[in-house]
Amino acid sequence: MSPPSIPTLIPSTTVTTTALFPPKSPPLSNPNHPSSLLTRRDAAAGVILTSIASLIPFLPQPPVATAFSIGISGPKDWLRDQKKKAAKYLLAPIDASRNSLQSAYLLISSGTSPEKDLEEVGRLVISAARDCIPQERNSIVTFQSNTGVEVCTFKLVLKNAASLLDDKDPIKLEADAKLSDLERSFSSLNSVANGSAPQLESDRQKVADALMDTISSLNNFEQGIKDCLEL
Repeated sequence: MSPPSIPTLIPSTTVTTTALFPPKSPPLSNPNHPSSLLTRRDAAAGVILTSIASLIPFLPQPPVATAFSIGISGPKDWLRDQKKKAAKYLLAPIDASRNSLQSAYLLISSGTSPEKDLEEVGRLVISAARDCIPQERNSIVTFQSNTGVEVCTFKLVLKNAASLLDDKDPIKLEADAKLSDLERSFSSLNSVANGSAPQLESDRQKVADALMDTISSLNNFEQGIKDCLEL
């Protein structure tokens, strides 16, 4: 009788390798690993940059630059040249006032018709003053002045001529002083003309002298305007 057969166990080929080798757990991050250090540095840098960005609106900001404050001389030089080219138009009111004052001087010096001459002198003086004698302004001009509108022609001329100069510029300050002197001369001339007796030669001479003083002040003011324009 033959011995009983012993069954042979053959490993099944269907057994997967995963049963023998289970999957590895993901490695724990090492805080000292270079990649971990880099990540922390990047995060810290991001926080710093974000903090700086959040402070930018609160940092002092430079003033907004304009065409004349950023050091670009081109536009300013161009405007100065344009003012020089238009100087004869800017100086025209001064020249017209001088002509009126000279006509008044010749008239008062002639003595042909004292009363009419003095009346005409007064009209010429008011015309030459260009609304710079407050008490001689008409109602419309007075209303404009009371609303803040500049009506004195000589002040407007100076404002235009000195528009490229600083308020503390010596040339502008000198022109301002000459304008003030001119206004005083016109006011004094107007008072003398209105208070003179046309029949008296001495009074007519006072008017003539006041006319010459005003012409001199007007010439000085004109030179101040030319200095502002660099003529």
